[in-house]
Amino acid sequence: MPIRLNGSTSGYVDLAAQAVGGDVEHKLPAAPAGEILVIGNNGGLVLGTAQNSTSGTAIDFTGIPSWAKRITLSFNGVSCTSGGVLLVQVGAGSIQTTGYKSFTGGAGAAGGATAVAGLTSAAGFLFEAGGPAAAWVRYGQMILTSMGSNLWSCGFSLGLDNGAGSYFGIAGGGSVTLSGALNRLRLTTTGGTDTFDAGTVNIMYE
Repeated sequence: MPIRLNGSTSGYVDLAAQAVGGDVEHKLPAAPAGEILVIGNNGGLVLGTAQNSTSGTAIDFTGIPSWAKRITLSFNGVSCTSGGVLLVQVGAGSIQTTGYKSFTGGAGAAGGATAVAGLTSAAGFLFEAGGPAAAWVRYGQMILTSMGSNLWSCGFSLGLDNGAGSYFGIAGGGSVTLSGALNRLRLTTTGGTDTFDAGTVNIMYE
């Protein structure tokens, strides 16, 4: 972004400068210095590289910058070869697998479905509720928000098709405290052995 120097008689001069974060306005006292206005931005919304959830038992996003304070994980048509419950884990340098508080539940419609069992986990953020099967296809988002001191809260909403004429809406939330600045995120399943076989996943951070 430019730095603009306003003078009383000579107009202004734009100098190229690297933005470092936020919008900052510095006003000096009255003439002769005039006014200096510095406007920068830390990058706004940054979209990651979408990954196909069509193979493997885990999908990792690394290199999340330390200034990120909100991370959105988005799903489109994600499914697994068997009935593992989707799980999101985060970390500072390495993936953290303990210390989470995560709670989910949901309800359904059509085909006689009325509810899915609620779940809780200390191993990661659950991204659905009980009873998944290989035919389940998921759509939705999980949002992780920094609360300071490496404490992160999460909330999600998920819609899914169970492949048998029933449709569910699932929601949940939780929190975790990391040992340092969050820089990675993993999508896996509670057992860690279920293989992804369809869909796309991506993150966006700000």
